[in-house]
Amino acid sequence: MEWRNCYLDLLLVPLGLFFLLVYHLWLWYTLKTKPLHTIIGINSIGRRLWVKAMMNDNDKKNILAVQTIRNTMMGSTLMATTSVLLCSGIAAVLSSNYSVKRPLYDSVFGAHGDFTVAVKFVSLLVVLIFAFLCHSLSIRFANQATYLINVPPSHDSRVTVAYVADLLEKGFALNTVGNRLFYAALPLLLWTFGPLLVVFSSLTMVLILYNLDMAFQDQKVNEHICV
Repeated sequence: MEWRNCYLDLLLVPLGLFFLLVYHLWLWYTLKTKPLHTIIGINSIGRRLWVKAMMNDNDKKNILAVQTIRNTMMGSTLMATTSVLLCSGIAAVLSSNYSVKRPLYDSVFGAHGDFTVAVKFVSLLVVLIFAFLCHSLSIRFANQATYLINVPPSHDSRVTVAYVADLLEKGFALNTVGNRLFYAALPLLLWTFGPLLVVFSSLTMVLILYNLDMAFQDQKVNEHICV
């Protein structure tokens, strides 16, 4: 009984989170070494080419550029708002003494003590706060790019195509990190129903993200995109 109530959480929960961590470290390494093998790398190259096209033909495409970046900002704003709302809900649960929670905790595997329940919710709260922070910073960089993308490139100006593209890429990178933190909150949420679901949900999420992150294309097609 003691092993089931305590050590099951200590074993399975870090194992499930370890799967997610290893996958994203491998994805980061693949992105740095073989960017055209990932959707993120191909999209990054496409955005840089898009910024160059927008700034070189700014008189005709300035409205299109601003509207496109604003759509990106709306997505980050939605995710940031959702993270804050979930944080408020978790804070309300932590501060309440609703009696219906006790039968739920006693019916699942793992530890059921007040300290363990607090760790579950606090961990989820911390992840969502960092997700909100990443999305907020993403909005900041996208907002800067909205103004600077309408600046005509010149040889004596510091606002170059590469500079604006870097700002936009930082915004998208922070948006991606915020989304991945938001995804990581799902296993922590399922932890309230037991540590077994943390492992199963983490493995399922790794398989889904792998199929969404990798570009299963012919190498010649990738080389053509790069050109």
